[in-house]
Amino acid sequence: MTDFLVRHFIRDYASTQKTEVRTAYGVLASIVGIICNCFLFLVKFLIGFFLNSISVTADAFNNLSDAASSVISFVGVKMAGKPADQEHPFGHGRIEYIAALIVSFLVLEVGFSFLKDSLRKIRTPEELNFKLIAVVILLLSIGVKLWLGIFNRQLGKRIDSKVMMAVFTDSMGDVITTGATVLSLVFYGISGINIDGIVGAGVALVVMWAGFGSARDTLEPLIGEAIDPQTCLEVKQFVESYPGIKGTHDLIIHNYGPNRSMASIHAEVPNDADIEKAHELIDRIERDAAKQLNLFLVIHMDPIEVKDEQVVALRNQVQKRMEEIDENCSIHDFRMVKGKEQINLIFDLVVPFGYEEKRKKEIQQTLAESLREIDPRYCCVITVEHDFTAR
Repeated sequence: MTDFLVRHFIRDYASTQKTEVRTAYGVLASIVGIICNCFLFLVKFLIGFFLNSISVTADAFNNLSDAASSVISFVGVKMAGKPADQEHPFGHGRIEYIAALIVSFLVLEVGFSFLKDSLRKIRTPEELNFKLIAVVILLLSIGVKLWLGIFNRQLGKRIDSKVMMAVFTDSMGDVITTGATVLSLVFYGISGINIDGIVGAGVALVVMWAGFGSARDTLEPLIGEAIDPQTCLEVKQFVESYPGIKGTHDLIIHNYGPNRSMASIHAEVPNDADIEKAHELIDRIERDAAKQLNLFLVIHMDPIEVKDEQVVALRNQVQKRMEEIDENCSIHDFRMVKGKEQINLIFDLVVPFGYEEKRKKEIQQTLAESLREIDPRYCCVITVEHDFTAR
């Protein structure tokens, strides 16, 4: 069914890196979600009204909120697909995250409202009307939500969409909550004991938890999340694959929406390289990154010593000493300025974000003392910085 819908409603569906194709995927997922959730809301609301069941009604309005979420997602995806302009040179992709955040708050509000109703039902229980047909229809709704979740998961994987993966998680939560509702009805039909309010409260809590999780996941790219290690490795390996690049560091990626990222990286080149040829190489890597990685990449050249055996050996020795002191730290941009009475070792020290100032100073002092044991003339000039990759 997923392939059928994609092939019939998305033109050039295989080109998922194109903005217009990605937007079409989002529109398709939104429309399918609106249709499915409106259908489920109508069915469940009628059943809940007929049975006087707060848990079924809560589940129905959860589906209505999902339909409203699909509408907001539809608007958000369409607006996020707008091209860049003078006021927004990096495009409008983050609107998709804002839309997802609005949806998250709607889910939280629905969950909170029905939690209050469920607590009232626990204090003053109302009689239920058990009907086998209601259970059958609710089981059918579980099947619909299960398919909808898998549908979003498949589309989300194709275009690497966090929003669609969140919809998948929310749909699986709906499957669980509707299953709990069915359980309360069946339990009442068998035992005559009304646990509707308790189950309704459970449904409400699950809905609120899903809303909280969705809000948290959406806020991360808006605030500025750390670089995914796999993405970091991919970009670094891409740049380092070009002859003439000896290494890379200081990768920073700014996300401006799905498939809209700007990055900067420092690329190490031999200090005796022809400056014009090195610049031509850097330009070619930047162009290739835009085509192959869909990444607006800015590269800063760092000249390094590759022929002076003393400098190369000492750089490796400093790195080894650093790993012995703390394997979570590393060095780069190593330079040596020789003098008769003093030899300056100038380099950058990369430490994890969680390290306190006291720990940073201890590492610097320990490393400097360790190197002076090799040669008392060594004087370390260290610049401390952080790695922007998630751990």
